[in-house]
Amino acid sequence: MTSLSVPSFLAVVVGAITLFIIVRFVFPDKKWDPCGKHCYVTGGSAGLGLSLAIILAKKGADVSIVARNEERLQNALEQLENARQTPNQVLKTYSFSLNDASTSAAAFEAACNGNGGKCPDAVFLCAGASRPGFFVDQDEASLRLGMDNGYWVQAWSALAATKRMAQSKFPGKIVFVSSLLGYMSMVGYSSYSPAKHALRGLAETLRSELLLYGVSVHIFFPGTIYSPGYVEENKTKPKITLKIEEADDGMEPEKAAEGLLHGVEQNNFHITADLLGNLFRSATRGASPQNNVLLDAIYNFIGGVRVIHRDPSPH
Repeated sequence: MTSLSVPSFLAVVVGAITLFIIVRFVFPDKKWDPCGKHCYVTGGSAGLGLSLAIILAKKGADVSIVARNEERLQNALEQLENARQTPNQVLKTYSFSLNDASTSAAAFEAACNGNGGKCPDAVFLCAGASRPGFFVDQDEASLRLGMDNGYWVQAWSALAATKRMAQSKFPGKIVFVSSLLGYMSMVGYSSYSPAKHALRGLAETLRSELLLYGVSVHIFFPGTIYSPGYVEENKTKPKITLKIEEADDGMEPEKAAEGLLHGVEQNNFHITADLLGNLFRSATRGASPQNNVLLDAIYNFIGGVRVIHRDPSPH
């Protein structure tokens, strides 16, 4: 038997890759459908969480949203009712703080009990907040608050969901919300970006660990979202950070929520909703799987282009 020549071998490789891409596009994996499923949304009274909850309700899901402000929750529930598709949908709100393990577990159990004891099929962790500022101006309290608002507020709920799903062998979904600043960072985000990087580390750990229980994990990396939280963070944001972000197009919460849900429906692990997010995702994915072999190769090429700046200062 003679071995293949180099041109023949390359032709076989190219043919195999082409066939894989065609099969992937023509016969995609079955999409996840939220219709009839119990979806748990933290931070669901405003911004991304509320927009996501409304979309889920429009798609026929049972929706449980958790937040602290009862007035906002009541307003959110009215919007969910307007999005109701069937009289059998269970649409409920729960007022809890999610800043520690015990109250996060209590909120999760309340949502399970409020839906006939059914564990949520999907847990969307949208709660979080940012208080930008220079690192030199931070103190112990503000740095701890940054981790509480950016990391622990999601990690505690993920822990509660993981325990319930593992114990009952329930094959659900856990969806974290990081940020584009979980891929990179810049001046002004010393108390926020580290928390979003930490969420990526947690999600990548759980992605492999929870395979033992049939639980799938996803994480969303949005850029600027024009939400009430964005208005609040701009109150403490340094002027240089505001200047850098002037050219940022940003997204409305509804658009971001659509991008998040689309990624979950496609069973993507790292989810991004715009070009910049895709560039950073493909260029910094580490051991994370690709979403699309062909498109990610293009994004990676574009993201890998470097502009060399000459420092004019003398050395």
